[in-house]
Amino acid sequence: MDKESIIYLAGHNGLVGSALLRELRKQGYERIITKSHKELDLTVKEKVEEFFKEEKPEYVFLAAAKVGGINANNKYPADFIYQNLEIQNNVIHTAYKYGVKKLMFLGSSCIYPRVCKQPIKEEYLLSDYLEPTNEAYAVAKIAGIKMCQSYNKQYETNFVSVMPTNLYGPNDNFDFESSHVLPALISKFHEAKIKGLSFVELWGDGSPMREFMYVEDMADACIFLMNNYDSGEIVNIGTGKDITIKELADSIKAVTSYDGEIRWNKEMPNGTPRKLLDVGKLTGLGWKYKTELYEGIAKTYDWYKNNIGLQK
Repeated sequence: MDKESIIYLAGHNGLVGSALLRELRKQGYERIITKSHKELDLTVKEKVEEFFKEEKPEYVFLAAAKVGGINANNKYPADFIYQNLEIQNNVIHTAYKYGVKKLMFLGSSCIYPRVCKQPIKEEYLLSDYLEPTNEAYAVAKIAGIKMCQSYNKQYETNFVSVMPTNLYGPNDNFDFESSHVLPALISKFHEAKIKGLSFVELWGDGSPMREFMYVEDMADACIFLMNNYDSGEIVNIGTGKDITIKELADSIKAVTSYDGEIRWNKEMPNGTPRKLLDVGKLTGLGWKYKTELYEGIAKTYDWYKNNIGLQK
């Protein structure tokens, strides 16, 4: 991409998309097209075709998706598989149809098997069973990867797929019922502190291990790959480091200055035991993350207090 390229960023209001928009602007890209869901419903094929025909984007970042944590994925699997397949099918096919130079499809580390050799290499995709609690979402994302690869093979398109690890940061979803674990814990501990609660109850036993990446770093990695990677083979984006959920909870408790007790509800599911990405391919291309976890949590909590916490 050059600074004058016409770039369509799908999903610019979400955690990932908003970070990409900030980073693109920071790096000097000026011709960025964004559309809200109200302006352009990506599940409607005719609307997507009309948009591509009129705007003629040269590059596409496909960050639009229906996302949620373990609770939301468990309760609404039909919504997750249907809406994500509709979005992907429409955008990827229409990008091919109208001659987009390059498209980046953003997947998720949940595409990998529930029980998987660690750290997880890209080639472990489809080597075993998925985690049941987010299977519908994962299947949709796998379909998006295979769609990009199939179009590259049949039509010689340049569609790349990246698999970010667990992301967090400004503009995240902090609703405890539907969000991912890190923002949910920030919200939980903040509310407990404000309300003076003596304890916070968390799901599982705290033993699962997870990798977390500050979303600003992920955005920088995506732009780097858009400019430096031209293969249909997927690329992991992460830090290469993980911690237990218990350690994460302790860190967030410290950042939020909550002085109560943490109680683990072992009747509730833990999810995947461990999920650490092998980022050797990405680092081999010359990119490495910058933000350490505690620093990122502190930045995220500051954003939360200034934008959401005050409304509680």
